[in-house]
Formats: sequence, structure tokens, C-alpha cells
Amino acid sequence: MMKKGNTVFFKNSPRIVSFAAICGSKEKEGIIGEYADVTLDDDMYSESTFEKAECKMLTNAISLTIEKGGLEEKDIDVMLSGDLLNQIISASFAARDYNFPFLGVYSACSTMSESIMLAAMMVNAGYVKRAVAATGSHFASAERQYRYPLELGCTRPPQAQWTVTGAGGCLVSSSGDGVKIASATMGRVCDYGVTDVNNMGAAMAPAGAIITP
Repeated sequence: MMKKGNTVFFKNSPRIVSFAAICGSKEKEGIIGEYADVTLDDDMYSESTFEKAECKMLTNAISLTIEKGGLEEKDIDVMLSGDLLNQIISASFAARDYNFPFLGVYSACSTMSESIMLAAMMVNAGYVKRAVAATGSHFASAERQYRYPLELGCTRPPQAQWTVTGAGGCLVSSSGDGVKIASATMGRVCDYGVTDVNNMGAAMAPAGAIITP
């Protein structure tokens, strides 16, 4: 593996050989809804809490990712996953259903990117042959975590972002057909003093704008 600046280059061509996505009712109405493997009509996903629904989406996305890769649980060496909740409980609880090692990752909205990057590093270095990278979120659980519970009925400003209700997974492998991961750029924290919890885009944009390849 070669490194230039904040970017690492993978010489052994780790690749994404399968992937899966589950999305909520609002997401399926958008332009990417048709590409999801599973779309929900009920954002509670027949569960009693938003958090349980989020965990269920993530668990099913992981299982579907492995299934679409033509593999079984025993073929997976490690899973890297995280979410937006305290103690990454959706990912941690989802990991209970599997018998492979679990590495918890938290990187807010870039959790999926970081999971794939770390999985590619492990595969490229030869530590593992197959790694699942996955993440999930739920609009209602994120509102309770970062802003106000929906039950309070607080008014949201027009510019407020909506956290995705959905989950996704990728299977990163050392062999097989798929999209090769040539490189990955590591980001850094950029705090420009944005304090508006309803404008997360403004808080995150500077980090994306000044990344050094």
C-alpha cells in the first residue's frame, strides 16, 4: 500500500463484490428508490421502537449483502459497521446475530465510507479475505438523538436536513468480480463554529471542500 498525502493507494485491488440497500417510505419516493433491494411502507418495520426498526434494517441489509455475494456467514472474516446512535447500538445489536468478528465504527455521516476504507485496507494487507462494511440510520431515532423527539412536535425549518431511514452493506473481497477500490482519502475534522443543529450541511461542507488528496 502506498500513501500520498492523505490518500492511500491499494496495490492488491480489493473490490466490492456485492452490496445491498434497504430504504424507508420517504426515500423510496426519490430518484434512488428504484435501486434499493427492499423498500418499506412502514418505517416502524413492524417493530415497537424506531431504534429496533433501525437495527432490523441493518441486520437484513447485512444478510442480503452476504446472500447476494453467493456466500454464507462462515465465509466472512470480519464486519465493520456503525450508526448514529449512542454506543452504536444498532450495529452492536445487529452483530449479535452473526458469528464473525465485529469492529464498531463511528464517523457520523461518513461511517459507510470509513467502514469501506478500513475494510479495503484489511483486505489489501492480507489480514482478511472478505469483510462486510455496513451502516444504517433512521430519521426518527436520529431526531431524538441530535435534535428533538418527534413526539414533542417541534417545528422544523425549511432548510433542515433529513436523516435517511435506511441501511446498506458492501462485501469487500480480495477476489471476484466487482468494482475495484483503487484508493481512499482520509478526512480530518474541520470546525468552523457552525452551531445550528438544523443545518448539518453547513457544518460538514468545509471538510469535504478542503480535503487534500
